[in-house]
Amino acid sequence: MVCALALNRRGIPVTVFEQEPAPVKDQRAASIHPPTLELLDAIGITETIIPLGLVSTAYRFHDRVTQSVVAEFDLDRMRDEFKFPFVLQYEQYKLTASIAAEYANVADFDVRFSHCVTGIASRDDGVDVEVASPSGIEKLNAAYVIGCDGGHSTVRRLAGIKFEGFTYPEKFIKIATTFDFGTVNPDLVYRNYFSDPDQWCNLFKVRGERPGGLWRAIFPLRSDEDDAVALSADRIEERLQKFFPKTGRYAIEYVNVYGVSQRVAKTFRRGRILLAGDAAHVNNPIGGMGMNGGIHDAINLADKLSAVIKGEADADLLDRYDRQRRHAAVTYIQAQTIANKHLMEESDPAVRAANFDALRRTADDPEAARRYMRRAALLDSLQTANAVA
Repeated sequence: MVCALALNRRGIPVTVFEQEPAPVKDQRAASIHPPTLELLDAIGITETIIPLGLVSTAYRFHDRVTQSVVAEFDLDRMRDEFKFPFVLQYEQYKLTASIAAEYANVADFDVRFSHCVTGIASRDDGVDVEVASPSGIEKLNAAYVIGCDGGHSTVRRLAGIKFEGFTYPEKFIKIATTFDFGTVNPDLVYRNYFSDPDQWCNLFKVRGERPGGLWRAIFPLRSDEDDAVALSADRIEERLQKFFPKTGRYAIEYVNVYGVSQRVAKTFRRGRILLAGDAAHVNNPIGGMGMNGGIHDAINLADKLSAVIKGEADADLLDRYDRQRRHAAVTYIQAQTIANKHLMEESDPAVRAANFDALRRTADDPEAARRYMRRAALLDSLQTANAVA
């Protein structure tokens, strides 16, 4: 939706095919970093979404074993560098719904639900697209096709593009509860990372759908843990009570188990077929980089593709999109999220202590802390990628 809106803002007619019958409230990413907010501001949607989310200026690393705060990083110190010196906790499904509600379904920005792409064939002057819809099979022609259709991308598969990388042996479980952890733990902020040699946890707050909001907890499953067992009410309760003991059972809003991979497409461009977001790269969720990297893809691609379609640039400019955004995915997003996971799950006491000492020194040194926040917010990624020729 961001890619479609960015193209439409540049005067390019866009049709979006979505196989679901309506916007899905899938509980995916929720953290929008400062540079991403600036990109979204340029296409005119931050005024709409900021009042609807939670503004989070700080994030903290915790040692679950000692129940202590290891380090805090405060984005408010970056006011001279970030137009929006905070992370906006605003769920991905709300972002897409906001764009659809305010901008889509006009003559040149058409969103078609219950439409599933089943075939694509490139020609020199366009792409033939086959779509399954409620009325049957439709055949259309487009100047370009952009696959923003997730980690299991149909467009990537039909284009014959390899998805290189690996899948973690363990799955992750996401549990959302209406219980307000902030009332019992004064050390919590809206974004928290708990390191633990047995079972780490990411804990974040989002608005959800009702007053009071929701806390989302993400844990790793054991590699031999059965999905059905992990999703049982008793096991969910046991997992939360072990990590955050309290009187009485937790009120659970939703829970899901999912596999996690670190993969990058061999190329983000094959002729007139392009990839962006999870269709181009997937990673573990520690650090909230997947959605942000996808939005960076979308804006970068919209800038270049609109220039090509308008005849202002040669089509070779799209190869630069591939070089820039693939560089960002491999060098920054993959490397940082893998490092984040290692930090959270480290089991060797000496290595854990050394990691914590390094984090403390970084947080206590103003310039080192700024460098850390630039990288964690994907500003370094954005700037370095944009410099790739």
